[in-house]
Amino acid sequence: MSSKIKKIIELKSLVSDLQSSGKKIVHCHGVFDLIHIGHIKHFQEAKSYGDILIVTLTPDKYVNKGPNRPAFSASLRLESLKALEMIDYVAINEWPTAIECINIIKPNIFCKGPDYRNASDDITGNIEKEINAVEQNGGEIKYTDDITFSSSNILNTYTEVYTDDQKKFIKQIMKNLSFEDIKEKLNKLNNLKVMVLGETIIDQYVFCEALGKSGKEPVLVLRELDMDQYAGGAAAIARHLSEFCKKISLLSMLGEKKEFEDFVISNFQDNTNAKFIYKSNAPTIVKKRFVDHISKNKTLGVYSINDSKLNENNLYELHDNLNKMMPKHDMIIISDYGHGFISKETAKNISKESLFTSLNAQINAANIGYHTMNNYKHIDCAIINETEIRHELRDRDSDIKLLMEKLLKTLKAKILIVTRGKEGSLLYNREKDKIFYCPAFASNVVDKIGAGDAMLALTSCALKVGFNEEFSLFIGSLAAAQSVESIGNSQAVSKKLLLKTIKHVMK
Repeated sequence: MSSKIKKIIELKSLVSDLQSSGKKIVHCHGVFDLIHIGHIKHFQEAKSYGDILIVTLTPDKYVNKGPNRPAFSASLRLESLKALEMIDYVAINEWPTAIECINIIKPNIFCKGPDYRNASDDITGNIEKEINAVEQNGGEIKYTDDITFSSSNILNTYTEVYTDDQKKFIKQIMKNLSFEDIKEKLNKLNNLKVMVLGETIIDQYVFCEALGKSGKEPVLVLRELDMDQYAGGAAAIARHLSEFCKKISLLSMLGEKKEFEDFVISNFQDNTNAKFIYKSNAPTIVKKRFVDHISKNKTLGVYSINDSKLNENNLYELHDNLNKMMPKHDMIIISDYGHGFISKETAKNISKESLFTSLNAQINAANIGYHTMNNYKHIDCAIINETEIRHELRDRDSDIKLLMEKLLKTLKAKILIVTRGKEGSLLYNREKDKIFYCPAFASNVVDKIGAGDAMLALTSCALKVGFNEEFSLFIGSLAAAQSVESIGNSQAVSKKLLLKTIKHVMK
């Protein structure tokens, strides 16, 4: 390892010795995805404030600047910084912010660029926390006066960070909206009172080591190492909305023994209330996936489920709660996983209501061949993926736009959205008789589970408050992109990260 490249822990004793000998330590921190003249001038001025300049880097997994970022890996960024003469030491941070680094290094001077002078412009709120950490460690914050350039702007303009479709779409969004306009628009969601209806699913991930073939049978043998679990299904949708909407109410289903109830509720913020129907003679739905701990590839899925219809008492309780809760909300988001919670009768009753209704009726391994969206009529918005719409209409060959028109007429819905994975998403507005397109923005795909739920949540709310079709798809697509970057439903969509992504995408 180069003498300039250090681990964070190595800097602690190194800096202590340097400061003891009278040296003044200057610390800069950032992503530095593409070194440009602005960075060089920033480092030159920073070095002038002291004797030793230390630069720490945001690791790849914590770079929240939009799809396909960072453009250069941490190791390459490290090599670029090492080559600059004015920098004495470089290190890769191990945490999401610089706060831990500051507490370890305890610099005399912590330098930020001129675009960080106004901490109120920082969406994440981390700049203010970093300033506090510097001052608590006896240091001083300084802002350089160098020329302001943007790595994001340079990468967006001159490199292949975005495809031609993405660039064209972003340009169209920017033509009508500034970043401040978008912030204001997203704040409109704050006033929404949203009801979420659907099954709660416990997603369990069992991380295993493959031992090999059984000695006696042609069976793959795995050793269980660890297990994580997350509140999925309709509970995940409620979580995704928690940072965006004023009030979220979840009406869902658990097993008759109420297992996992405390766990599910512990995942919610104060603005989310949950009401559960405890299904007789049934467990809480658990979908267990066995995952190779190295590759993170799934090897097997095992479901604990009773997908029979609700009995008479459960059905009465469900309808009673629907009748009481729906009038108190601005909209209802239905995620029908086809596990016996929402009957044809229930779907028909909901369809009669004037409340803004958004629907996703998912096909999965347990319900394929039996589940359909056709139980719902006259709804405002339906979301489905391409595989599901082809299954719904029993047509694998026709043009997707013809299928969208056909299904929309069958459902008598106003809007139909079809997601197509890496090919993006399409929205058909029946009243305008027009199809709108949004490219996919997911790049770092860790797990696709929950992406549809994230898109359903944010796109539905955007349409409800009157956002145009392209912007509604854009918000939903970015939410889905954020969701696939983590295992299962481990992370709810973050409003701060969403805004930060939009800010960098629009540079």
